[in-house]
Amino acid sequence: MTRKKSKIPGWKKFLLSFLFIAVIFIIVMTADLYRRIFSPNLQLPSGKEQYIYIRTGSLFVDVQRTLQQHHMLRNSASFQWVAERMGYINMVKPGRYLVTQRMNNKELITLLRSGKQEPVQVIFNTSRTVADLSGIVGGQIEADSASLAEMFSDPDFLQKNGFTQENVLALFIPNTYEFYWNTSPEQFFNRMLKEYERFWTPARKERAKAAGLTALEVSVLASIVEKETSKNDEKPLIAGVYLNRIKKGWKLEADPTLVYALGNFSIRRVLNEYKEIDSPYNTYMYEGLPPGPICLPSQASILAVLNHATHQYMFFCAKDDFSGYHAFAKDYATHLLNARRFQKELNRRSIRS
Repeated sequence: MTRKKSKIPGWKKFLLSFLFIAVIFIIVMTADLYRRIFSPNLQLPSGKEQYIYIRTGSLFVDVQRTLQQHHMLRNSASFQWVAERMGYINMVKPGRYLVTQRMNNKELITLLRSGKQEPVQVIFNTSRTVADLSGIVGGQIEADSASLAEMFSDPDFLQKNGFTQENVLALFIPNTYEFYWNTSPEQFFNRMLKEYERFWTPARKERAKAAGLTALEVSVLASIVEKETSKNDEKPLIAGVYLNRIKKGWKLEADPTLVYALGNFSIRRVLNEYKEIDSPYNTYMYEGLPPGPICLPSQASILAVLNHATHQYMFFCAKDDFSGYHAFAKDYATHLLNARRFQKELNRRSIRS
């Protein structure tokens, strides 16, 4: 006797088929969801690490455009999809972000949304003018050179903070400073004010006072010393010469101030005719210090003025061996001999201007 095969009711077959399709659908959707969120979506043409710069005021479309223009995204649509669900669309934060090769969308958006950016090491040494300094700093942070120069030249803003257009260079103490890339001109200026106050300790102010100078005047004299020599071990000697002249009521007669007054920084030989230029920076014509620094003095030059050498030298002249060092003299007759030797060497080398 044969057993009849049990038949599965049609509704059960339909249910099983539906469940099978549903499971497959869930698996596919889960895989797609996982791919969108966790699969690597960042490709860096430049290597394993790269910086992304997001400017102040940027919208999500700007961020997406930046990533696309640098060919960083494998799939732009999946990036936008995850950004929308993580709320980044309306939480764009400016800055400089370090991203790594093969980051997934979740990792990338978590970083950008957090605002956890990498700081910038802003470096500036000596500069001739505010415009030069603005260009150097503007090349390292978001604020451009024009906006920085405008702030550094605003007489009302400077006066409120104790400076003038002539002496504002004294505010900036050359060093390496850590900033966030999206620093504004106001934030940069305020940070420099704090660094200035930190540098000018009570002890340093006392040393300046002992030399008969204010902190600002120290920077002005240091700027002259800066342009007289690149030899740090000689700077205290040169600072001592100028302080000796100030004490005796002499004019400083500093050649670098003539170069600054002329505005021609390519001059290698200062001629007598330059001494006739009518400028408050002409220390051959006017007594005392010029109205402001003729460059951004290094810390070495500032400290050279504060720790100037005590001696009786009143003159100095570049040595004729072109070593960068100077010959010092207590009297004018000796100074003339030193000067003639140097001028003779200038002529021999055909250095006329």
